[in-house]
Amino acid sequence: MKKYILTIDQGTTSTRAILFNQSGQIVHSAFKDVKCLYPAPSYVETDALELWLSVLAVVNEVLITANVSLEDVDSIGITNQRETTIVWDKVTGMPVYNAIVWQSRQSASYCDALETKKDFIFNKTGLLINPYFSASKIRYILDHIKDGQARAERGELLFGTVDSWIIYKLTNGRVHATDISNASRTLLFNIFDRQWDRDLLALFNIPSGMLPKVFPSSHTFGHCEFLKVPVPIAGVAGDQQSSLFGHLCLDKGDSKNTYGTGCFMLMNIGSKPCLAKGGLLTTVAWQIGNKVTYAFEGSVFVGGAAVQWLRDEMQLIRTAKYSEKEASKACKNDGVYVVPAFVGLGTPYWDDKARGAVFGLTRATSKSEFIRATLESIAYQTKDVFSVMEEASKIDLKRLQVDGGATSNGYLMQFQADLLDCQIRVAKIMETTSLGVLFLAGLETGFFSSINEIKKLKYEGTVYKPKMTSDVRDQLYRGWKKAVKATQSFSQE
Repeated sequence: MKKYILTIDQGTTSTRAILFNQSGQIVHSAFKDVKCLYPAPSYVETDALELWLSVLAVVNEVLITANVSLEDVDSIGITNQRETTIVWDKVTGMPVYNAIVWQSRQSASYCDALETKKDFIFNKTGLLINPYFSASKIRYILDHIKDGQARAERGELLFGTVDSWIIYKLTNGRVHATDISNASRTLLFNIFDRQWDRDLLALFNIPSGMLPKVFPSSHTFGHCEFLKVPVPIAGVAGDQQSSLFGHLCLDKGDSKNTYGTGCFMLMNIGSKPCLAKGGLLTTVAWQIGNKVTYAFEGSVFVGGAAVQWLRDEMQLIRTAKYSEKEASKACKNDGVYVVPAFVGLGTPYWDDKARGAVFGLTRATSKSEFIRATLESIAYQTKDVFSVMEEASKIDLKRLQVDGGATSNGYLMQFQADLLDCQIRVAKIMETTSLGVLFLAGLETGFFSSINEIKKLKYEGTVYKPKMTSDVRDQLYRGWKKAVKATQSFSQE
């Protein structure tokens, strides 16, 4: 019996490899920062080769430091930033353009031109026509490289989200594949018949030959040949869907929120896809065998990135952790609101044109109030998503599983519990995205015998309970909605 599963978590600003044992415990992990590029306002790119090299670096580091041979590794699980789009040359295996990151709005004009098709697209994909998703990013790349369309039509170019890129490189170009959860985020995949959609490909003028083959999330995609020992790649899922599985949100109504660069709330809605209003998305959560599970999703574009902004651009804090201390010093509930719409607003607004704003400043406002208001903006945006999700599902949520870097901020988590009027349950093992593909890979290979075995693994973290009165909560949230409305009005002028 092999002892370990190796997971690779390739995120927006970093790559992490983790070695897990059969008890679901972390044996060792390795981490490497990845640089984002900002070639123009609202453009976010990264070097796809740097992504690949970062994967190699953390995999080698974790194996060497843990003194573990690949002979002892049962399988590999891959989880990734979704929607981020890479196009590469089929012969050379080299990217033809920078990876366009999910946050980027550089393909907005393509989406604007298809606004009249929004219902047609939504009814097939469960998604909105928005530059957030991959299709318009592919179109942008093909239009901004020499002979892009012609090369694609000749079968010379391949597209993939980050998981596809990593699989392709790990298998030495033998496997061009993705899992169904990542495919469902491209605007090209029909979530009802679960295949690439010819009508959508025609709409974006994307040749079908560019696309990876779609497999279940728990599946043997191929074998890692790059690292000499042929370890199976057995679990793949987009980071947010993987986090939902990692939290063991396996029943209808189970929900989680991840506080990363952005914030992403997902609710398990069972085995039948249904479309929701209010700016919610319907997405594939995962597939195991022939069973597909779906989820509602709400997206906040700027979550932890707002704290990074305080640290790096505004230089108001030395470290992200320092924000909790400063927020606790602030004069509470003084009417200061920060709307961090740096790249637009996500659920339920989906406003690409909105830009950041601050309201309620007085002569007495100090950096503590400014920092506190920025932290609270993360909770307010989550409340926006939470409200429409409760309405769409007709489920009164009393518990929310959470993970991500910002969950270490006690001020933010308590404010979130107060604002939502529900329990906030922080993951004990914060790397829930990696846990998800650990479980998916282990189920495929027999490393875990069943989901029931996985359920026996105990992960209990800090629980925050609401303390705020309804009057105060409602008053604060009304102020936030006024601030968002004013931000949108100003951005449209």
